[in-house]
Amino acid sequence: MLERKAKNREKSSKEEAEEVKEILSAVSTEIPALIKNIIASVFSEEAGRNMGKAAAAFYKELKDSGLPNDLALKMTEDYMKTFTGFGDILKRIGKVGSLSPAIQVKIEDKIAEKMKEKDLVESDKEDR
Repeated sequence: MLERKAKNREKSSKEEAEEVKEILSAVSTEIPALIKNIIASVFSEEAGRNMGKAAAAFYKELKDSGLPNDLALKMTEDYMKTFTGFGDILKRIGKVGSLSPAIQVKIEDKIAEKMKEKDLVESDKEDR
């Protein structure tokens, strides 16, 4: 009876390790794809049109409020920098996402290490 409990515990540990491995594998592939999609939407033709409309409306509102042309122009440039700054941040994140194979190797190493700690690697070899 104790042997059966130990096997069940070992089996559930293996299943947990496999589940974690699957989750981490999915995360390492899905997050870079998500970031690339966000970048594509930020730099799409439609997004460009919307940013242009927003900048023009902002500039017009500043001018209509009585601000001098040079100040309104400077403030509009700063306003546009927030959009492009956000885009630059996303690009950098996207580049980090491209390192996912290296991250995946580290994840797999950690999983293998944890499996060895729980003596799951040896019993896994016996099952083959």
